[in-house]
Amino acid sequence: MLPLVSAVSRPVIVKHLVKAAKQFGATTVAHGCTGKGNDQVRFEVGIQTLGPELKCIAPVRDLALTREKAIAYAEKNDLPIVTTKKNPFSIDQNVWGRAVETGFLEDIWNGPTKDVYDYTDDPTFPPPADELVITFKEGVPVAIDNKPVTPLQAIQELNRRAGAQGVGRIDIVEDRLVGIKSREIYEAPGAMTLIAAHRELENVTIEREQARFKKTVDQRWTELVYDGQWFSPLKKSLDVFVDDTQKYVNGDIRMELHAGRATVTGRRSDTGLYDFNLATYDEGDSFDQSNARGFIELFGMSSKVASQREQRLAGEN
Repeated sequence: MLPLVSAVSRPVIVKHLVKAAKQFGATTVAHGCTGKGNDQVRFEVGIQTLGPELKCIAPVRDLALTREKAIAYAEKNDLPIVTTKKNPFSIDQNVWGRAVETGFLEDIWNGPTKDVYDYTDDPTFPPPADELVITFKEGVPVAIDNKPVTPLQAIQELNRRAGAQGVGRIDIVEDRLVGIKSREIYEAPGAMTLIAAHRELENVTIEREQARFKKTVDQRWTELVYDGQWFSPLKKSLDVFVDDTQKYVNGDIRMELHAGRATVTGRRSDTGLYDFNLATYDEGDSFDQSNARGFIELFGMSSKVASQREQRLAGEN
């Protein structure tokens, strides 16, 4: 499970970039991406979609500037940059998470050092466990511990509380669009906590076949967004399906945040599909177990017939 930290922010940037270009009558826009990364695709595909009349230039990529040359140029021209000779990391961060790459991290045998992290504390020596309840309405977080919150406030509070427990650290080698593999360090304490809570509430409230198909939709949706296809027709169509699945995703999820883990410990929903009387093995069981025999016969019928054919043909040979 990996949150889309950079990928979800690029469409927002593109939206405002194109809006500003049209507002000021610009014909050309620029970005600072290299030719190796995903963001060049995300920016330019988005710009082509929202502002097809705009020309896009990429000086760092088109001039094949190395990181050292780019840093030297920025320092010479007094341009404010995060990546310097003293801080070799390339960092991208927003409220949803933080992504760190380059520097000594490019040797994938090297473990991350403490200075790589900022959103999370070391989970090795955590404070006491933090228990909280997240309330969702139609799939959207609306309260934490019965205190109303906006989605932004939910992420901010969970960044703070889950971050203090070291939740949401991810060290991964991923496949970039251009065909190379890249090592990334992610920090997403609030995102990982919300994702875990929301996923468990979906387990309680979404019908089985719908839930199975949604996993396929989720995977394809993620791929589209990662690949810079936020404004694509397919992504818009998948949005409609996802929105429809969320109308019954209401309820509370209790979680324990501790030592790098966000663990679901309780769930309740007035629109859930969990029926205690059907699930229980104790007194009050309302499930008619006599139905199971006929169901199994029908469920295994096709395999049974195919197996009988194989045994018959094997006997003839």
